[in-house]
Amino acid sequence: MTRKLVYGLAAIIAAGSAAFWVLTEPQKVDEPVLASLQPGDAVKGEQVFWAGGCASCHAAPGASGDARKLLAGGHELISDFGIFVAPNISPSDQGIGSWTLEDFANAMLMGVGRQGEHLYPSFPYTSYARMQPQDVADLFAYMKTLPESDNATAGHRLGFPFNIRRGLGLWKLLYLSGEPVLETADASDQVKRGQYLSEALGHCGECHTPRNIIGGLKTNQWMAGSLSPETGSDGSKGIVPNITSGEGGIDSWSENDIAYALQSGFTPDFDSLGGSMADVVANMAQLTDADREAIAAYLKAIPAHANGYPANR
Repeated sequence: MTRKLVYGLAAIIAAGSAAFWVLTEPQKVDEPVLASLQPGDAVKGEQVFWAGGCASCHAAPGASGDARKLLAGGHELISDFGIFVAPNISPSDQGIGSWTLEDFANAMLMGVGRQGEHLYPSFPYTSYARMQPQDVADLFAYMKTLPESDNATAGHRLGFPFNIRRGLGLWKLLYLSGEPVLETADASDQVKRGQYLSEALGHCGECHTPRNIIGGLKTNQWMAGSLSPETGSDGSKGIVPNITSGEGGIDSWSENDIAYALQSGFTPDFDSLGGSMADVVANMAQLTDADREAIAAYLKAIPAHANGYPANR
C-alpha cells in the first residue's frame, strides 16, 4: 500500500511538472503576422518611439534634447518584487544591434527575449501587446538609426521565487492579451485613436491603474490611480493620480486642459507635472496636436472611478 502511494504521488508530481512546463512555454509571434509586415518606415517609427515612451526608462535620468535618444539603459526600478534594471536598447552589440525584426516583435508583443526567455513585465509588453504589428516594424526601423552605446547594464536583482522566469508563463496566461481594455466600438475615431495611444503605445494604465498582489492590473479600476510602482529607499510609495473623471481625478479638466498639460507640463491651476510625468510630457510634446487631443478625448471617455489607492494617502 505504501509503495502504491509513493508511485501515485510520483505520478501526480510528474504530471504536474509536465503541465507546468507546457503551460509556461514562451509563446512567440505567429509567422503569418511577421510575414505580413512591410519594411519599417523610420519616419513613422519616430512618432511611435515618442508615443511609446522608450526614452523614459532607457535614456539616462535627467537627459534632455537629443541625449534622450541615447538608450544606454541602467535606470533602476525598485519594486516589491526586487530591483529591475532597464537594459541598453541602443543599436550596438551591447543593445539590440544584432537583433532581427522577429526578435524585436517577440519582445514587444509577447514579452519574449532573444534567447526565448520570458521578459519581466517591468517592461510594459502587456500594453505593447495591443500594438499594430506594422508600428512595431516602424519603431524598429527608427531605433536602428539612433546612436550606439557600449554600456553594459547590470542584471535584475530579484529574490526567490521572482528570479524564476519560467513562472511568468502562468502570469502571462492571466494578464497578457492583445484585446483593448475598454469597449469603444461605438466611439468616435478620435476616441479610438486616443485609446490606442493610451492603452497600447503610451501604456498609461501601467502606472495609473492599481495592481493586485501578484502585479496584475485591476482593469475594473482602469486609470483610477495607484501607489507608485517604485519604492523609495525608505520603503515608502508615492501616488500616481487618478486620471478618470471620478472625484479626485480629472473631472474638472477639459479636453483642452489635458491636451495642453501633455504638451506643456502645466495643469489648469498653473501647477506643473513633476516626477516621472515630466519625462512623459517630454515624449508627448513630440506628438501632433491631433494625437494629444485624441488622448484627451479618450481619457474623458473612461468610466469615472474613485481613487484606486488608500484613502489615507
